[in-house]
Amino acid sequence: MTPRAADLARYDRATAALDAPLAVVDLEAFDANADDLVRRAAGKPIRVASKSVRCRALLERVLARDGFAGIMSFTLAESLWLARAGFEDVLLAYPSADRAGFAELARDPKLAAAVTVTVDDVAQLDLIDAARAGGAEEVRVCLEMDTALRLLGGRVRIGARRSPLRTPPQLAELARSVIRRPGFRLAGLMAYEGHVAGVGDAVSGRPLRSRAVRAMQAVARRELAERRAAVVGAVRAVAPDLEFVNGGGTGSVQHTAAEAAVTEIAAGSGLYVPRLFDDYSSFSGRPAALFAQPVVRRPGVGVVAVLGGGYPASGAAGCDRLPVPYLPEGLRYDPREGAGEVQTPLLGSPADDLRIGDKVWFRHAKAGELCERFEALHLVEGDRVVDTVPTYRGEGRTFL
Repeated sequence: MTPRAADLARYDRATAALDAPLAVVDLEAFDANADDLVRRAAGKPIRVASKSVRCRALLERVLARDGFAGIMSFTLAESLWLARAGFEDVLLAYPSADRAGFAELARDPKLAAAVTVTVDDVAQLDLIDAARAGGAEEVRVCLEMDTALRLLGGRVRIGARRSPLRTPPQLAELARSVIRRPGFRLAGLMAYEGHVAGVGDAVSGRPLRSRAVRAMQAVARRELAERRAAVVGAVRAVAPDLEFVNGGGTGSVQHTAAEAAVTEIAAGSGLYVPRLFDDYSSFSGRPAALFAQPVVRRPGVGVVAVLGGGYPASGAAGCDRLPVPYLPEGLRYDPREGAGEVQTPLLGSPADDLRIGDKVWFRHAKAGELCERFEALHLVEGDRVVDTVPTYRGEGRTFL
């Protein structure tokens, strides 16, 4: 029996009494992936990206492990919710225009001490001040720098369009604006290198593209390490008590951790290891989060149809954004139909061994987005479900 066939047997036994659709997290794989992230971080703490987990119970589980400290959140409403639930170090990694949230933050000492918000523009500070509604608590601020690689004199840009701040003088000037402004405290600096951390460099069947990505990433890592060190030096000259410098992502943990200027690493997707993380040469993880759809039709030889399954991931549209049929091995989409809204036909010889009501197991292209489709995660150890915990959605929280 192959390892994947053994996993199929385990998951089917564990969920035999449960009807699909459902989602599971394999705790042994989850913990092994956490250990691998800690190993690659080489002693620097890992801040968990909540958007990649979206389940409070699993955030608590990983933060109880050595090597993990703090949460990187994705909306202000989520940040406040997590802080009220007892998480004491929450970095909101994206600028917000949530005026009601800022008013709540500015009037609550507990929330203001626990939550740090990200800015890259004085206008964002203006918005926060205008939203205070009398709240006098000091708002903790993190600056974000642009990490994109620019070539040919800036005519070619590789990397996400995030912060407009790129150079040491630009970051130092915003740091001075924060320090001079009453009601704010400059706490940190972050820089997410998505073109390194979030782009696979070993794509199956595409050797030329993979070599090009590896070459680009090698250049990008060198350029960013030099520029990030210079930016951190410039900001620390303005704010010597800067508490943290955050960088990284699951795909670049070991490289970012090697930079002396970086004090902590961000990662989250590497806990679940979704489909897009199969395309990396520098590490491998164990798929920990899966979802199952039930077989509801047998249209003919070599084909079954499952209920639903059309759960595409965010990003530029393409086949790589679709969930992948994972167990049993050998199933594939009908190229004329793909993953459907209410039913999905699957082709391949394993279809002939599936009966009505059997489960087909999928891996999502991304990590936490899976949790927007399910209210609960069934936690599996061996061939047993040992607990069932709510996702954000299951707790009535849909932040985006």
